[in-house]
Amino acid sequence: MPTAPAGRLAALEELRAWQTPLRAEFPIIMGHPDMVYMDSAATTQKPQAVLDAVHTYLTTANANAGRGTYTWANRTTALVRETGQRIKEFLHDPDPGQSDVHFVSGTTEGLRTVARDWLTAFLSDGDEIVVPFADHQANILPWLEVRDLLARQGVRVLVRPMPYQSSSGDYDMAELARLITERTRFVAASHVHHVYGGDMNIHRIRRLVGPRAAICLDAAQSVGHLPVSLTELDVDFAVFSGHKTLALPGSGAIWARNTRGPRFAPGGWNGSPNTTGIVGLRAALDWLDTAGTDRIERWTRALASRLTDGLRTLPAYEILGCRRSLAADTEVQQRQGIVTFRHRAIDSGDLGFILFSHGFMVRSDSHCQGSAGEKQGSVRVSLHVYNTTEEVDQLLAVLRTLG
Repeated sequence: MPTAPAGRLAALEELRAWQTPLRAEFPIIMGHPDMVYMDSAATTQKPQAVLDAVHTYLTTANANAGRGTYTWANRTTALVRETGQRIKEFLHDPDPGQSDVHFVSGTTEGLRTVARDWLTAFLSDGDEIVVPFADHQANILPWLEVRDLLARQGVRVLVRPMPYQSSSGDYDMAELARLITERTRFVAASHVHHVYGGDMNIHRIRRLVGPRAAICLDAAQSVGHLPVSLTELDVDFAVFSGHKTLALPGSGAIWARNTRGPRFAPGGWNGSPNTTGIVGLRAALDWLDTAGTDRIERWTRALASRLTDGLRTLPAYEILGCRRSLAADTEVQQRQGIVTFRHRAIDSGDLGFILFSHGFMVRSDSHCQGSAGEKQGSVRVSLHVYNTTEEVDQLLAVLRTLG
């Protein structure tokens, strides 16, 4: 393996004593020493603190929220409200008195809710929206549904494709600046790309579109994986999933800034909230704060660098995303714990089965990418705090035998 930059080696060595006891807090990881889980972009494993919080709630105070006057119900209602405030704090909300948090089942439902219950009222005839057609389909289809719904009402909305740099998969800010007009009212974007693993430089989009357009952020691959500051990003919506944030499946949230357009409010009658999921989400945020998302980011970026530094020495493999990030001495578009690649002769689906036969759990398909994304399947390795340098080296050793 090539020599990695001193900074990345130092990060791994410096953080090893911090990471080892944290890894031990994940029962499923410790209970399967013969398996290596590397699919955290799809769903994360859960620390004992989250499991304990859910168990305690279900065995001591389980009740519905907002529908009772007895102690358990009141405690649950307060817990839901307090978790909304906790999310604002965790995301560094610039104006928590103005914003709202609404709980949903995950990012997909959250983005569709923003589309259906807010964007349709925000747009007028002749307005334009920007849609990222090489991102996850959950951040594409809802905005097209809005266009089609409004078209049936006689309101024409022009959809402009988000431009990408062909060499990196990053948004092309120069091209984006050229397509923005005074009628650009809405931009959909992802914080971290779910295939290429790059930070998509969202802070630059606000400077390009100005103060009038709304920005909706798919934060599924950033919340819980790295520090997220809504103050710095200057977006109007941020949507994320609990199951990718060390919490339970079926939980997630929409953060709405409420400074552009109508105040966001989900339509229809609010049913019973997923109180168990909300309990788990709050516990996960507390665990992440204690562990330190800044250190989690440093650890997973260093592991991703170790993997890409190894892969780029193997001619049999093509690594997707920014080529410059593969150089051992660059800081350009470092991967946020996600590395996606193909074998030049072995089908990606077959490669996934081969890796599983060696104990590695990775994702191998098209990764739900939109029409402007990759046309072939690929293998995605996505890392979190419970992964180790030894696991990355073991994976490289297996890949090397197939080259």
